[in-house]
Amino acid sequence: MDTAETADDAPSSQRHDFGRRIRNLRREKGWTLADLCARSGLAISTLSKAERGLIALTYDRLALLAAGLDVDMSAFFTDTGESFEPGGFAVARSGEFERQETANYVYEMLFPEVWHKSMQPMRGTLKARELHQFEDFVRHPGQEFLTVLEGEVTVHLEGRDPVRLGVGDSIYFDSAVGHLYASDGERDARILVVCHGPVGPEILKA
Repeated sequence: MDTAETADDAPSSQRHDFGRRIRNLRREKGWTLADLCARSGLAISTLSKAERGLIALTYDRLALLAAGLDVDMSAFFTDTGESFEPGGFAVARSGEFERQETANYVYEMLFPEVWHKSMQPMRGTLKARELHQFEDFVRHPGQEFLTVLEGEVTVHLEGRDPVRLGVGDSIYFDSAVGHLYASDGERDARILVVCHGPVGPEILKA
């Protein structure tokens, strides 16, 4: 399973905008859902639900979708943006992010208006507690950093013992290894995650 549906089947405004952008990008290329399925590896049913704003996609599926459409991942969150250039900088003020919510995670995608970033920073809220709440591990080319902002977190790495982290603790790992994050306590944990590696068309070359 490559997506997680939110509890509410009605599209949120964020998911509606997200779905509209996917649909527009696909139609600009003259592709059917079957065409995009073949290019991205995502199921037609998943793509259809995403376009209708019924589901959000996890980071690894966003990366595959960007690769299939041959676009930068930022194209899913903003209609216009500027490429990051050598010597440049960008500032994100409080509240400036694009939200993606799945059954187990709430992601806040930072700097969505900055295209062609070599890193993707995100804040996250972890709703899941147990490994069985996930259908599969998340995997994508590159490297990943996580630090705990609030609460306690268990990081599950495929084939390894779980790693438990508290506030201020961090982990850095190869994100091609299957991985999942879960809150380890009554309160939903808050994290900062930075993914580095190929995103969009480059992911197919990794």
